[in-house]
Amino acid sequence: MAVDRLLPTEDAADLLDLVREIGDAELLPRVAADEKAGRFPRDVFGTLGKAGLLGLPFPERYGGAGQPYEVYLQVLEEIGARWASVGVGVSVQSLTCFPLLNYGTEEQRERWLPELIGGDLLGAYCLSEPDAGSDPGAMRTRATRTEGGWRLDGTKAWVTHGGQADFYTVLARTGEGSRGISCFLVPADAPGLTAAEPEQKMGLTASTTASMHFDGVEIEADRLIGAEGQGLSIALAALDAGRLGIAAVATGLAQAALDHAVAYAKQRRTFGQAIIDHQGLGFLLADMQAGVQSARATYLDAARRKDLDRPYGTEASVAKLVATDMAMRVTTDAVQVLGGYGYTRDFPVERFMREAKVMQIFEGTNQIQRLVISRRLAR
Repeated sequence: MAVDRLLPTEDAADLLDLVREIGDAELLPRVAADEKAGRFPRDVFGTLGKAGLLGLPFPERYGGAGQPYEVYLQVLEEIGARWASVGVGVSVQSLTCFPLLNYGTEEQRERWLPELIGGDLLGAYCLSEPDAGSDPGAMRTRATRTEGGWRLDGTKAWVTHGGQADFYTVLARTGEGSRGISCFLVPADAPGLTAAEPEQKMGLTASTTASMHFDGVEIEADRLIGAEGQGLSIALAALDAGRLGIAAVATGLAQAALDHAVAYAKQRRTFGQAIIDHQGLGFLLADMQAGVQSARATYLDAARRKDLDRPYGTEASVAKLVATDMAMRVTTDAVQVLGGYGYTRDFPVERFMREAKVMQIFEGTNQIQRLVISRRLAR
């Protein structure tokens, strides 16, 4: 079902129409087969890049589209409604480019951003570690100064696009404490950089997730993004933006689950009428609709604050928390609406439910979001 959106310009409305066309033609026909096979759709990101969809919120001078974040997130929602693995991948691409855009030098941005947001190169974000997930300050991966630049040693875990990416935005320790972390842009072909076997996940099986090992990886001095020791603040700022991306994808996933549930409820008949006309089930669908619309409003509020250069960190945490908890609930309810059929792979709602679960975990677990929100309330 096409969502009735309130967009700021006619150009934005045309953009959403283009996204729907690409999604229906390029994503929907292959999502089930690629997810079943665990096949990473690398070519899809090239297609989206050529259509200008990977650089939507980036300035035009670097090859982006200069779109407001509220438009970019609605594009992400439309992509996520058709293929959540790809929606997450587009969000990760923006997350990976965020430090370079906002903290890199003009020379660094002009050198690397056009390829990164044009779809020619795919990125990955390396923050978490086996013993440092929700606590990035506990990271052990270290960057040591060399005569010509830096040497990286350590392991990063849960890297979306790990082993598939062309470059990695890496947070590594250059000193002690929270001010002893720095940010680097590492090419995938750097000697000593290897990927472990991909994780065998419950959902998002077409999105490769793997640990990355840095064994004496040497990079040039100009691969440092921002100032030495600025890495943790860079990472946290990037995560605020990234959480909005996940909120949008989760909302799209829930919208797709709702659409399938409504379509089934209209055609399935029991006791002489369509099951959507049974009050118990009709009310369940109404609650699902209310949840999807509420999540959409929440992430759009945060996005508009970002577009106005107002603080939005708390709102980003709220949006991520609300949207992903909602997606888990709505996808589970969609399985219930379809009954036994919902539990089979003949219908996509069981896949939607498996995909929704991880959205409560990555980009900061929802328990961490509650911690962030409560601490800001205390201040």
